[in-house]
Amino acid sequence: MKDIFLRVNELETNLGTMHADFGDLKLKIKDLLEENQRLRIENQQLRKILKRETDPGSTREPSEEPATELREKLSSLPGIGEGYDNLTRLYHEGFHICNVYYGHLRMEGDCLFCLSFLSK
Repeated sequence: MKDIFLRVNELETNLGTMHADFGDLKLKIKDLLEENQRLRIENQQLRKILKRETDPGSTREPSEEPATELREKLSSLPGIGEGYDNLTRLYHEGFHICNVYYGHLRMEGDCLFCLSFLSK
């Protein structure tokens, strides 16, 4: 009888460990799915940029117009250097250049922080 109780206790411990392992695995799968989705969106953005760069006759999307206007304004200002041109290009390609989200892909159009930074 004692052996049966010890065996059931051992199985219960193993089951608890397995449950914790499944929880960890589930969190890892969630992280991987989120990263996969982010990479799909980034890939889609990069494909658009590549298509626009290789196809000179392509039309711009409406969400790009403010960035284009901003780039033209910045290029006409005296004393703006190559760094600003690079930041403007990065912003135009769909990435954040603000200190809040620097380097992350812009998902929702223009970022007020980035635009504010570029207008300084």
